[in-house]
Amino acid sequence: MNQLKPQVNPPLWLLAELTYRCPLQCPYCSNPLDFAQQEKELTTEQWIEVFKQARQMGAVQLGFSGGEPLVRKDLPELIRAARDLGFYTNLITSGIGLTEKKIDAFAEAGLDHIQISFQASDETLNAALAGSQKAFQTKLAMAKAVKAHGYPMVLNFVLHRHNIDRIDRIIELCIELEADDVELATCQFYGWAQLNREGLLPTREQIARAEDVVHQYRQKMSASGNLANLLFVTPDYYEERPKGCMGGWGAIFLSVTPEGTALPCHSARQLPVQFPSVLENTLQEIWFESFGFNKYRGFDWMPEPCRSCSEKEKDFGGCRCQAFMLTGNADNTDPVCSKSPHHGKILQAREQANCTNIQINQLQFRNRANSQLIFKTGV
Repeated sequence: MNQLKPQVNPPLWLLAELTYRCPLQCPYCSNPLDFAQQEKELTTEQWIEVFKQARQMGAVQLGFSGGEPLVRKDLPELIRAARDLGFYTNLITSGIGLTEKKIDAFAEAGLDHIQISFQASDETLNAALAGSQKAFQTKLAMAKAVKAHGYPMVLNFVLHRHNIDRIDRIIELCIELEADDVELATCQFYGWAQLNREGLLPTREQIARAEDVVHQYRQKMSASGNLANLLFVTPDYYEERPKGCMGGWGAIFLSVTPEGTALPCHSARQLPVQFPSVLENTLQEIWFESFGFNKYRGFDWMPEPCRSCSEKEKDFGGCRCQAFMLTGNADNTDPVCSKSPHHGKILQAREQANCTNIQINQLQFRNRANSQLIFKTGV
């Protein structure tokens, strides 16, 4: 076997991006900027066929995502089909559109896990970021209903410069809701977050303060037994080595977009690579044989200094999407790495974060009108 071409294992994790439709307009959404041009969605039968093929290949976990997956009326049917095939199923939702009746239906269909996202710890900021006055109270009610139904309380907060200084109040809300697992993830800059990066990237000082607060709460909670798992994810922009993106390109993760494009990560659609469709190819062909899924597998694609780096089996050369967005070439070393010849792009972004004064109302929000405008002007 070629040492630079390790054996390709089947995918373990399937992300079904059921739709780009969403009632909220978060300015850090990872959906593509031109989502308004993507009107087509796979039918119920087509999605179930994707599930069957993925399960036959060995995938064990299936996430329902979007947009907002709750807008799909066939969601209970999709959950049941996935459960019958033997998947562990996870619903990733804003909670908008969720009801106790739907929770009952999802549970009866076999849904294993529900994760609800919040924009902030208070109603005013949550509304400013989500573009909905009702969102916060709806999220609170549905989070409590999910817990009451016997599901673990799993919450997600996307952190950025406008809410990270309130991380103590965010954690207090999680404790109040009796959360079992909380992910405090600072923006990863893809899609709409990349468009708004100057107005969203926290400063290094904000990150350091947040880390201190999280550490203090972990100590308190360890003593009290509250909030079993509190995960804090810092942005790549303040690292000196890139994260092992998706566990490696085409290694364990497979995403399918609403119209059926198969991707090795949910952000890869923005790359200048022709990825195959599940309507034209089997998942077996896509995963093992397609150009897109093989392009960055292994190590032989790597430029220096990645190719000679002792950490390449840990970070896999970093994120191809990030390399493309920051340098214009997805083949380049991820600029997050201090060894990258393009690391100055990251240093520049850090410095910009210290100087910007962009307010929430100046961000470009993820909505159909902005998407159409961007597509028209090519921003």
